[in-house]
Formats: sequence, structure tokens, C-alpha cells
Amino acid sequence: MRGKGNGAREHTAAGEAAAGAVSAAAMTHHVHIIGGGLAGSEAAWQLAQAGLRVRLSEMRGIKATPAHHTDRFAELVCSNSFRSDDATSNAVGLLHAEMRTLGSLILAQADRHRVPAGSALAVDRDGFAVGVTAAIETHPLIEIVRERIDALPASGATIVATGPLTAGALAASIAEATGSDALAFFDAIAPIVHRDSIDMDVCWFASRWDKGDGKDYINCPLTKEQYLAFRQGLLDGDKTEFKDWERDTPYFEGCMPIEVMAERGVDTLRYGPMKPVGLDDPRTGRWPYAVVQLRQDNALGTLWNIVGFQTKLKHAEQVRLFRTIPGLERAEFARLGGLHRNSFIRSPVLLDETLRLKRAPHIRFAGQITGCEGYIESAAIGLIAARFMAAEIAGTELAPPPPTSALGALLCHITGGAEAETYQPMNVNFGLFPPLEITGRSKKADRKAMMSARAKADLAAWIAGHPQPVAHRAPAEAGA
Repeated sequence: MRGKGNGAREHTAAGEAAAGAVSAAAMTHHVHIIGGGLAGSEAAWQLAQAGLRVRLSEMRGIKATPAHHTDRFAELVCSNSFRSDDATSNAVGLLHAEMRTLGSLILAQADRHRVPAGSALAVDRDGFAVGVTAAIETHPLIEIVRERIDALPASGATIVATGPLTAGALAASIAEATGSDALAFFDAIAPIVHRDSIDMDVCWFASRWDKGDGKDYINCPLTKEQYLAFRQGLLDGDKTEFKDWERDTPYFEGCMPIEVMAERGVDTLRYGPMKPVGLDDPRTGRWPYAVVQLRQDNALGTLWNIVGFQTKLKHAEQVRLFRTIPGLERAEFARLGGLHRNSFIRSPVLLDETLRLKRAPHIRFAGQITGCEGYIESAAIGLIAARFMAAEIAGTELAPPPPTSALGALLCHITGGAEAETYQPMNVNFGLFPPLEITGRSKKADRKAMMSARAKADLAAWIAGHPQPVAHRAPAEAGA
């Protein structure tokens, strides 16, 4: 039964009791997707657009996760930003452009629910999730089932897109199937502040180097004394205790808790999220010693998140310390920061170049569980996993996208571009791309522009040679 509106949140007692492996005999779909996050939603959309019937299993609605607050598809939990949208000089912006070209649902909804953020692509968090959910719920070829899957299906085309918060029973099943322990890391969530509680007599609107429309960020200036006191407060603050089994789990460098950065050196924060460069305080005409930035979090502009302030401080400590920031003395928090443990598999060893599990090739993995990092990267891997699956079902062969493209470079990192023993989550970046064949010296910006131009040309050629496959089998044959 497909979910419609609030009905997607409903489930019967019998349905909950039956949560677990799906019987192959009962299958009326071509592909079973487990997980309705960014990767799973994108994969479901791509497959349905190719004419394939999809069963999308999502446990939220039956069982909550430590990080999510709703049961909507593609809910954003850490930030509302998809980062840079510059397709010429930034690898993630290039990935945005490639996904738009490939008909990405996630990018279409991000563009529809965009909020000001300078050259970045940030979205109204709630509007975005509502939009993705509505698109999935109303697609005639997608069946939504609110159920917990406890084991990998023994047969049938399957995409596992459960993300870094995979439930325990399924995680154990994955570990058994892969024959190796999952790696893990901690991911921290930044706090959100009510706009009307920010003191704009102290703060001011500006984007770094005056990019954007000039009102994309709220800036809170700190003197040297204020900065040093704030850093000391981070070092001394009461923090979340780790369980014994969590103590050896590393942090992901791209989402480092602010107090961990503070431990690395007195000026680490001033070269990171509290960097004042390019921000002229209108009251002094100079850059402050340090700055705390807030970015708009919803379309109404009523909620703003503190940029780069992921934290494991306890909630009471966050309120006390963050209210010492100039302009936030009376801050009211819509959400405080948090910490959760993420897991991912050793993809370079376990998956083939089309994301199939080598030990069970009817199963593909997609999203953050593969070891990609970032919202847009997760969705991108869901997109390409679905296209590989659609081609396989249609009886055609889809070569991986060129490694010179953002999508191809990210895929190469996941499926073989890294050593398994040192494999770590990775955002898309130009360091993953094959080097340019150029002679002589060139500026970094010029090299990035050249890599972007090469990527666009190579991906266009790949698309021309590999159009979106269309299913030729009737839905009734899906379980065959």
C-alpha cells in the first residue's frame, strides 16, 4: 500500500509485526530499496523514471533514529547546505550541475526550496523534505512501505541505502554478508537559533568578500579577549560521555566538533569556522579578530544555524557558552547540537565498480554507508546505483561515468580509488580527479576551471553513449 500524505506515517500492528525480510514470492516490484534518505529517495526516483516498479522500505514511522526528527524522506539532520553551487571552480558545484543534467530529484527540490547563502546552495530544511516526500508518494511506480528490514534479502534486485544510522539487526546482517566489520566515525550536529533572538545592534549581515546579495550571513564579531575566553570555554565545557564501544571511533574531518578543533591549537578556529577574513565590520571598517557566522535555515528566515558549530557539548553547556558570543547573549535555540555514531563499509574491497556487493551481486549499496560523505554525495551515489540497476534489468550494460567527471571521480574513490585499510569518508573534491595534462605553471583557479570544462565535456559524451535505460518488462514479471 502506497503512503499518501499523513497516511504515510500510519502502519498496522500486523505490518509492524511482519517487519523484516520481504518474501520473494510476494514481490510485485522490480527493485527493493531499503532506506528513504537522500540516496534511497534519489534511487527510487531514478528507477521509477526509467519505468521500473519500486518498493521503498523506510523504518521511520515505526522506529526513530537518534538524529532524525520526522519520518519524511530525505530529511536533512546536520545542516541545510549542499555547499558551493559554483560549477566552474568547485567540485561539489560541478557535481550539482552533473546531477541536474541527469534529472536528479534531490537537486530539483533543492533548487525549488533554495534560501539565500551566497554562492552556496542552502535550502529550507522542512520545505525540501516535504517536496521530496510528495514527489515520492505521488509517483505511480513507487510503493512506500513503513517497515523495518532486519536482514538483507536473499534474492531480488536490492539497493541498500540505509545510511550511517543503519539499525542494529540489519547492520549485523550486512556485517555477516560482507565478512568484515563496518568502520565507524562520529558526526556532530550544529545548533539552530531563532532569528528574532539575535542582537542586530551587535551583529551585521554580510557575505565574505561581499558575495551574494549582502544579507546571506549574520556575523557576530569577537575581540581577541572574547575569542580566547570562548575557546577556553570549549575546552573546559561539559561534554557527552562516550560508551566503551565508542571510544576508538574516529571523527570525520569534514564535520569536526568545534571543541575538538579548539583542542588542536589556539588559532585553529580562527582559520576554520571562526575565520574573519573578507568580513568588514561596518562599525570599525576592519576585520574582527574572529567571527561567528549564522546561515539562514528556512525560507521564512526565522531560523539560522551556527555555521561549523557541530558539537558534543551537553545541552546546558551549549546554551551557557554560546550566549557568551557577542550578539547571541539572548539567543533562543530551536535545536541544540548533538552527536551520533556513523558507520560505513569497506567499499573498495566489498563492492565492484557498479556498486554491487561482490559476495551477493543482486545487492547494491548507495549513499553514506558506502563511505561517501555529504548530503549531495550521498544522493549522487543513489542516482548512479539506480542507473546501474536499471541498465542491468533492461539487459544493457552501463559503463561507470568517466573518472574525469565529479560523479565518476567520487565513484572511483568508493569502489577502488582508496586503500581499504585507510579508507575514510570523503566529500567530492578535485583531489579525486585525474590530473590535467598541462605543461608549465598555471594558477589553481585556472586548473579548476579546466578540470570542470573537461568534466562537462566527458560527461556529456558518456550521457550520449548511455541514455537512461527504460524497462521493457511488465511489473508482474518483477519478481522473476
